[in-house]
Amino acid sequence: MKHLEIDGRLNGWDNLATGSRRFKKRSPWQAIAEFINKTLIITELEVRKLLHDPSDLIVRAVQPVLWLLIFGQVFTRIRGIPTNGLPYLDFMAAGILAQSVLFVSIFSGGMSLIWERDLGLAHKFLVSPTPRAAIVLGKGVASGVRCLSQVLVVYFLSFVLGVQLNFSAIAMLGVLLIVMLGAACFSIFSIIVACLVKSREGFNGMGQLMTMPLFFASNAIYPIEIMPPWLQFVSHINPLTYEVDALRGVMLLNGTSIYGYGFDTVILVLVLIALTFIGGRLYRQIGM
Repeated sequence: MKHLEIDGRLNGWDNLATGSRRFKKRSPWQAIAEFINKTLIITELEVRKLLHDPSDLIVRAVQPVLWLLIFGQVFTRIRGIPTNGLPYLDFMAAGILAQSVLFVSIFSGGMSLIWERDLGLAHKFLVSPTPRAAIVLGKGVASGVRCLSQVLVVYFLSFVLGVQLNFSAIAMLGVLLIVMLGAACFSIFSIIVACLVKSREGFNGMGQLMTMPLFFASNAIYPIEIMPPWLQFVSHINPLTYEVDALRGVMLLNGTSIYGYGFDTVILVLVLIALTFIGGRLYRQIGM
């Protein structure tokens, strides 16, 4: 069924491409609209995979539960970590949400691409007229949809543990936007690595090598100020730092953002654009 479904989608793209040849010129708006349309098609295909096997979401939900219930309760007793007046569990909640998004997107993006290559599905995308960047971005957006379940888990558990959450509509929309951007960035980053590694065994090792440094070299569980200077530099070029900072500002009732929500969002958008361009250039190597 999946092969027939994808073949049908690609045939639809072929028809779209054949029809577009009747016009010698396309306006920039038409090109952008077509790019968005094909990106959403890829997103839909990826989300359909999730609907066929949602068990992965249940497994991934265990990780934030462990961090908040065990590590959070222990670290709360440590008084030496400055949190700008926030209870440490409140300070940590936003970081754990970002960490959950990081782990899910890293292991879902690249591993999915390797499976598609082994099954021969990646070659069908390569011979289609859709832009490679649209394929990569569509997978990134789908990873953001996958990570929305982590938002529900972390919010529910944080509420039970007494974290002061901001439940206003604007704050919730802000959280969803940052989660989608962060998940897309790290998913595409893992796709880039998968294009270079090409084997499931090699990617599993690289997945751990990617997630742990990104997590610990950020402000997820401790502020940047207590880091050594060299690690502070790494943290400032780490996209996860800006995702956590934005989440901490909008997710918590008394939370504050160091860099500003707008600045954090711009950084994530720029990183997403750069990674999409690189991923689109490298995607063709998956068929080699």
